Amino acid sequence: MRSPFPFSAIVGQDEMKLALLIAAVDARVGGVMVFGDRGTGKSTAVRALAALLPPVPAGQVGYHAEGAAPAKGKAAVPFVDLPLGATEDRVVGALDLERALGAGVKAFEPGLLARANGGFLYIDEINLLEDHIVDLLLDVAASGENLVEREGLSVRHPARFVLIGSGNPEEGELRPQLLDRFGLSVEVRTPQAIADRVEILKRCDAFERDPAGFAQGWAAQEKKTLKRIARGRDLVGKVEMPDSILSRAARLCSAVGADGLRGELTLMRAARALAALEGAKVVADAHLDRVAALALRHRLRRNPLDDTGSTARIERAMGELAAA
Repeated sequence: MRSPFPFSAIVGQDEMKLALLIAAVDARVGGVMVFGDRGTGKSTAVRALAALLPPVPAGQVGYHAEGAAPAKGKAAVPFVDLPLGATEDRVVGALDLERALGAGVKAFEPGLLARANGGFLYIDEINLLEDHIVDLLLDVAASGENLVEREGLSVRHPARFVLIGSGNPEEGELRPQLLDRFGLSVEVRTPQAIADRVEILKRCDAFERDPAGFAQGWAAQEKKTLKRIARGRDLVGKVEMPDSILSRAARLCSAVGADGLRGELTLMRAARALAALEGAKVVADAHLDRVAALALRHRLRRNPLDDTGSTARIERAMGELAAA
């Protein structure tokens, strides 16, 4: 089996890597949407992160039929790539009605959501996916449970996964109400610095010629990253969230005009996950500030009187809050 490209070896794209690490520490952040140019390492980064995570108890991932013997041993963290042409049955799973009516047996063919349970579900070009499939995915991702009902028969199973979507905005936009359901939003661009582009070429070439050797060369750095994630997961439930941080989050969301309360909730969860990732026991202003653009840029309404981008508006609001 070919070694995956090491997560730590990805050049630049720091914001995307930070968002993925935050989601790996606390899946309640709500998934990550990555918009940007093609060929900028979006799918490579997601696959690399899934491969980096240690095996988990087999009973905690995938699908396990009702009444089946408990799964034993360890299993790799699932990574499921959802193709654009996937039908609803392939996504949610299918009930065999003929077998149910003929033999009285409730036969369920698990779908991609069942396979992704306990891991990552990745959708490239999500902005080209049919809206009803996107609605369905976001509902299941929020509830952590998949319910399949056909002709009076039903199957319910856990479907807890980190949803990662990516797309190129030039090929179509995601509806705002769907975009708002993603916890974090990242913008990636083609690297402009010549030194970065050369370094990417060198690393890709080295990986293509000797994947195992290249992965071995990054093993120590990967181990450090894995240790940060494990520590973050252990710590995230214990990190203190001062009222002053919640107030700062609420004032920021109010200042930028974010609709609803998903902005504040995501800010709170992402800032706590970042603090845990860095080993802090208390969330500080700096943690909130670092995740502000990630949590809010896709939740702002377009202002016809202000043609600055969402990120610039958020940074301006943070500056005004700091000066107040």
